[in-house]
Amino acid sequence: MLARFSLLIHIASRHLIVRRRQTLVATSGVAVGVGFFLAVSALMVGSQNDFVRQLIDVAPHIIISDELRSPPPQPGIAAYSGGAVQLHGYRIRNEVRGLKDWQRILASVNAIPGAIGSPSLSGAVTLRLGGRDEPLAIVGIEPGLEAKVSSISDKLRAGHLDDLERVQGGVILGEELAQRLGRGMGDIVPATAANGTTRSLRIVALVKKGNSQLGSSSGYMLLREAQSLLGRPFIINRIGVKLSDPYAAETVAAGLEARYRYKAQSWQERSADFLSLLLTRNVIMYTVVSAILLVASFGIYTAVSNSVADKRRDIAILRSMGFSQGDLQMVFVLEGMALAVIGIVLGWALGFGLMTILGSLEFSIGGEIQHMPLDRSPRQYAIAAAASLTAGVLAAWLPARKASRVDPVDILRGAV
Repeated sequence: MLARFSLLIHIASRHLIVRRRQTLVATSGVAVGVGFFLAVSALMVGSQNDFVRQLIDVAPHIIISDELRSPPPQPGIAAYSGGAVQLHGYRIRNEVRGLKDWQRILASVNAIPGAIGSPSLSGAVTLRLGGRDEPLAIVGIEPGLEAKVSSISDKLRAGHLDDLERVQGGVILGEELAQRLGRGMGDIVPATAANGTTRSLRIVALVKKGNSQLGSSSGYMLLREAQSLLGRPFIINRIGVKLSDPYAAETVAAGLEARYRYKAQSWQERSADFLSLLLTRNVIMYTVVSAILLVASFGIYTAVSNSVADKRRDIAILRSMGFSQGDLQMVFVLEGMALAVIGIVLGWALGFGLMTILGSLEFSIGGEIQHMPLDRSPRQYAIAAAASLTAGVLAAWLPARKASRVDPVDILRGAV
């Protein structure tokens, strides 16, 4: 059995060696297809992973706020439920007063294995400077806890998150906002809350440009100072939660919301639009690169088909010598597999070279030199090889099936 299979491999290899030009064209087509598949998929998947990583790390995995998705029934509706009374003009009861019993919620969050919660208070103030007003969303935080649930400390251009505790009235602003105000590190900016309270805030750190979720219109203060400025002592209206497994955020958020009724948003819910766009982009990407691999397999089909046409007399002789239809079919399928495997190996080398070139390109974003995020995992190499090998075998099988049906008598008589 092994000797017979070795003989079939020898015949297939002789066919490929004799037809060097077509072998070169077919393998080149597969190599180019695999190489560009690797380059495109590495670029697309790498950028997607980088984007999702930023979505996960830039903010807490779950945010529990003092909002209610389904407010409790209004007293008027509850009092006359089922009665023949219709109420008009009543005021909807949906007051926002912060998270009630937030210490118990925070304790429940911290009891989840691998989870940590960070309380905060957000509110709006106005920065008034030189006759100009700039709205600012203030977030009061505990620096030690906030650093564990978000990546804000990694996004600072200057200063440190802990400076909020060392400097009285310290505030962290975004670079864009500080430039619009004409202020820098250590400068004073007056802030006025909606209740009329005014404070002088000192800039202790700046968030880098390009972090719209962190610093374009937001500022960070120490929690107790934000509570004093906003006139809401001992109140918080948000708990940020970081999990050891960020992809469990939806399940954990649903459990917390069912237990405490407060709105608990996972990072997947907050980024549903972006994740939907990424899914659509992946479908388009894999459709295009699969079409490239399919077109590359046409070269294998052409090479094997021409080989069948040129070797008709040899096929007839082999059949008359006792080779079965399965043996002849195997010979030409082996030719297609050999072309695909050689093309895959060359394509891997081409793809690695293209990824090296793409990875060396530098771009200036937000004043920092950055490189293209690429996915160089073996998974991409395996997908490209599996798709190319499958397409190559199918492309070779069609003419091989035709070759196995050749009638040796007709060919030897010269009837075909």
